[in-house]
Amino acid sequence: MKKQIFSFLAIAIIAISCTSKIEVKPPVAKKILKELTIHGDTRIDNYYWMRDRDNPEVIAHLEAENAYTDAVMKHTEPLQEKLFEEIKSKIKQEDNSVPYMKNGYFYYTRTVPETEYYLNCRKKGTLDAKEEILLDVNKMAVDFEYFAIGSSSVSPDNEIVAYGVDTLSRRQYTVYFKNILTGEVLGDVIPNTTGGVTWANDNKTVFYMLKDEVTLRSEKIMKHTLGTPVESDIEVYYEADETFVTYIYKTKSDKYLIIACQSTLTSEFRFLDADNPNGSFKIIQPRIRGLEYAVDHFGDYFYIRTNLNSQNFKLVKTPVNKTEVENWEEVIQHREDVFLEDFDLFKNYLVVSERKEGIVRLRIIPWKSEEYYIDFDEEVYAVQSNVNMDYESNVFRFSYTSLTTPNSIFDFNIVTKERTLMKRVEVLGGFDQNNYETKRIYATAMDGTKIPMSIVYRKGMEKNGNNPALIYGYGSYGATMDPSFRLSILPLLDRGFVYAIAHIRGGQINGRTWYDQGKLLNKMNTFTDFNDCAQYLIDEKYTNNQKLFAMGGSAGGLLVGACINLKPELYKGVVAAVPFVDVVTTMLDESIPLTTGEFDEWGNPKEEKYYYYMKSYSPYDNVETKDYPALLVTTGLHDSQVQYFEPAKWVAKLRDMKTDKNPLIFRINMDYGHGGASGRFEWIKETALEYAFIFDQIGIND
Repeated sequence: MKKQIFSFLAIAIIAISCTSKIEVKPPVAKKILKELTIHGDTRIDNYYWMRDRDNPEVIAHLEAENAYTDAVMKHTEPLQEKLFEEIKSKIKQEDNSVPYMKNGYFYYTRTVPETEYYLNCRKKGTLDAKEEILLDVNKMAVDFEYFAIGSSSVSPDNEIVAYGVDTLSRRQYTVYFKNILTGEVLGDVIPNTTGGVTWANDNKTVFYMLKDEVTLRSEKIMKHTLGTPVESDIEVYYEADETFVTYIYKTKSDKYLIIACQSTLTSEFRFLDADNPNGSFKIIQPRIRGLEYAVDHFGDYFYIRTNLNSQNFKLVKTPVNKTEVENWEEVIQHREDVFLEDFDLFKNYLVVSERKEGIVRLRIIPWKSEEYYIDFDEEVYAVQSNVNMDYESNVFRFSYTSLTTPNSIFDFNIVTKERTLMKRVEVLGGFDQNNYETKRIYATAMDGTKIPMSIVYRKGMEKNGNNPALIYGYGSYGATMDPSFRLSILPLLDRGFVYAIAHIRGGQINGRTWYDQGKLLNKMNTFTDFNDCAQYLIDEKYTNNQKLFAMGGSAGGLLVGACINLKPELYKGVVAAVPFVDVVTTMLDESIPLTTGEFDEWGNPKEEKYYYYMKSYSPYDNVETKDYPALLVTTGLHDSQVQYFEPAKWVAKLRDMKTDKNPLIFRINMDYGHGGASGRFEWIKETALEYAFIFDQIGIND
């Protein structure tokens, strides 16, 4: 076997040394019969052996795949380099974030030219004060291929910064503490956390989340006192239910520490006075399956967003000393046509984020005057609360963007209603948003449901059926892919592409019903919706099936994988990034990270009805002997969300069974995980490869 793998590597390396496009044979994975039986049904998995990352043959096979990809894509290297420089040239090299005030300091980040990471900084009292650099991430990352800060937080007395570091891209962070005044990194080092800490008000006690080493589930809340051994840390809470995760935060008022326990469908919260970190947490409302709620604090009340008898959620409040559900008093009632997404509490007012007909609206509710909405001009946009740390402020900060408008930070005075643009991301290279047009269109699903799409293209585009197009989707976990500005798609638009986001069921753009209709035993709607959107783009002459490409990542990789099993003829090519494609086997294995927490999303295949339903759409289980579109599949060896072996097995099975001669290439990043590269510019290389692959299929070479 090793000799065989070496021959694949040799062929690929020979091809890489050539400058012209040369046909090269792909790696052929060996087959080892593995029978997987449950509910009297047996599945054959010939590539189950790829799960063993410690097996040298597995690593050799992945390296052979990378060598093959390099060989196949060798002739596109000049185009990849051009795309890299094209995108990079649009990014401002030296830039600052908009500062925000917290506890007497202005906090911000800044970047300097030709560096991958940022500097985390602050100034005391005024922006004219001397700069203090809390974290110079460029210096911290110098010895690592991957480097990510999970989060950082400063002690209430402004002297210590706590921060989490991940150098493997496995989302297991080690927490460190740094004395800001002296620059000394303290001896307190806490491994295997979710990435940050929550400070009690005594400046020495912190709470953090500890992960299970195998499943990576956030399962424990721990308490640490600075200067004491980490081994002596106290377990404050353990979440025994493997379908739940737990985390901790401080209310915006800084009055309470809150422990949250959440599964897909159920919530439970506990609270403790932040001035008394050695006290006992009290439960707000014990968990009831199907009851979701989220908590913040104002005055004598907890404010709670909840789905209690309210599918699209409502806002209630309850006295701090009477928190059970029977004491919840309605503040904003449930509405069938409005989805209540979030809320922000201030001393003088409340801001509510609502979604109606797929569009987010910001509702301002002063405590002592009439409420109103903030108006926006564009037909299709995305808006959300930004950093609003100052509880006393009458200025509300929000972010606004669209597919044609770069991210813009506004400060809005809730008394005068004056809107001040604090910053709009500057896109270099002559970018003019007036050169592009965006709108909302609707496809009709096979069951008659209208599926919204957000599309963007250069003005002057003709609906002649001959434009190249890329359709993107996700459609899981209730996540809404809002139409925000994407600098990375400019190379597509400037080469005549139509770019479309399909807001399919399984997301939440049209409220909770939209999500419910695209999960569990309704999951097939997600895939048929996407194919119906693709068909609409073809029928309405935006493109044709020889120029239409699809892209999705993670659960979006499941999406495109299922879609090409159903209707491969719709697409010229597909990019599947870190794709979740082996649904049944993964959901049967509770040792795999995230599995137990997702039974309410996909179902538990140990129950027969869910097993057979997910088997009916799982991309890996439904590969057939037929033609498939051109495929680029990517993954990361250290992926904590979707294990590398899922796409590896899928690619091997597709290679063995597909009947076409379209390219199928597989890029495995041996240093990264689910989120890809950590640096400011490294991600562009991945995008350049994806676009070069797409362009190559339709003859675009510059």
